[in-house]
Order: sequence, then C-alpha cells, then structure tokens
Amino acid sequence: MKQIAVVSGKGGTGKTILSASLCYLFENPVMSDCDVDASNLHLLLSPLEIIESYKYYGGKKAKINYQKCTNCGICKDKCRFEAIDFKEGKYVINEYACEGCKLCVLTCPEEAINLIENLAGNYYKSRCSRGILVHGDLKPGEETSGGLVAEVRKKSYSEAEKSKKDVIIIDGAPGIGCPATSSVAGVNLAVVVTEPTLSGFHDLKRMVDTLKKMRVKFAVVINKFDLNESAKLEEWCFSENIDLLGKIPFDEMVNVATKEAKPIILYENSIAAKAIKDIYLRILDKFF
Repeated sequence: MKQIAVVSGKGGTGKTILSASLCYLFENPVMSDCDVDASNLHLLLSPLEIIESYKYYGGKKAKINYQKCTNCGICKDKCRFEAIDFKEGKYVINEYACEGCKLCVLTCPEEAINLIENLAGNYYKSRCSRGILVHGDLKPGEETSGGLVAEVRKKSYSEAEKSKKDVIIIDGAPGIGCPATSSVAGVNLAVVVTEPTLSGFHDLKRMVDTLKKMRVKFAVVINKFDLNESAKLEEWCFSENIDLLGKIPFDEMVNVATKEAKPIILYENSIAAKAIKDIYLRILDKFF
C-alpha cells in the first residue's frame, strides 16, 4: 500500500483538482481529505452516504461550577487570554478565547473551575462511487487541526488495510503549518502543486524546505503554467535536482467541471485532464 499526499505551500493552486483526478485514475484507492479547516474533496467526489461519523476531542476548555463560584474575580484577573468576562452577575468563559492553560483552575480559591474535554470537530467515513472517503470538519476557531488530520489519516489507513486497497490518496492541508506537516508525515510521495506567480514560487520553496527536513520524498507539478512565465520555476527545480512531474495548462473546462462538482479527469476534451493523465503515468513509472 502506498500513500500519496497532494500538497501546496499556499491555497488556491489547484491541489484538490489534482487530488480528485488521481482518485479516479488509481484503480483501488482509499481517499482522504486532510484539509480539515476547509474540506472540499467531498464536493468533487460526491459521497453517496456517510457510513460512520466520529467525534474529535482536541484539547480542554475551562468550565465554571457556579454552585461553588463566589464571584471573587481572581480567574478574570489572572487570565492572560482575556477569556473570562463578567456578564449578568456572574463570570463566564469564552470557549473560543480559552486556551486551556489551567491557570484559572490553579488560582481559584474555591476550586470551582475544571478543565473538560473539548469537542473540536467531527470526522466521517463515507462511501463514494470510487470507494471509501475519510474526511473531517474542524469547528470554527479551534486550533487542533493537526490532531484531527492525524485521526483522519489513521482511519484512512485502517480502512485501506481492512479492504486491501493499493493506495491512499491524501488531499493535504495547504501551507506548512501543523495540519500540512501532519498530512505528509510518513507518506511515500508528496506531490507539491505550485503556480507561476511570485507567491506561488515563494511558498513552493517553503514547502520543499519543510519536506526535506521531514525526509519525505516529493515531486513538483506546475499548474496553469501557461498563464505566466514558468521558466524560473522549472530552472529552479532543475538546479535543486527536484523531479518535475508535469505542467498543467490553463483550461476553462476546469471551471465548468468545478461548477458541475465533478473531477476534471472525467472530461475527455479537457487539455488539463490530458496533462493530469500524463502526471499519473509518471508517478507510476518513477515511484511505483
């Protein structure tokens, strides 16, 4: 079983477009959406049903026991995150501002505050026409996205083992933060999608540095290469001895496919689909 993560140093490069197409090109995949802050792979894969759902508890939040609280206000004075307010005659905790640092618990003279498990999101096992999709949703304002990504990946791996699947296609989180590193840890190949812009080039370098430090094998795909000068990107990849899997041209059919909520690979007259098929063949040839 191989794990392939499609990532990008920034959002909006076409990462999910490529991920969804690879889910159709590989014959026996489990699909995993690790962009839990803004999951959208399911929009293109159109799950037929959610088979199972799971709660994700990330970190802890403070909770006041008002039967013990004497309204002394020490907790509010001590909270450096300004997560405690005085409203309607009592102190209340703002769950979105609370960092679970436990200082209010330690300083409350009445022992009226405790930390409780925080429901930070959910993740799901869904059935698609291509097989099993595992995806998750983090609640707004939560900061434990890396942990939820880990849960999504563990569930994907167990499903692949149980069903004897050949490959896991991971739609990774953008950027280089915790959810992005959790998306690529231990994969067999990271496909980095970039674009020929200054910001795209800058964030490609950050992603490559991150993958090198994590010792993850990777290769690059340049999307919409013909909209801007992409020669510098290609020259840089050559100078850094980085595999360039292919270049995807700008294709108005991608906009049509997105509106119709379908992977671009299903459109036979698409020039982007042809380029993605070539990228798929190069992945098979070089890494399988």
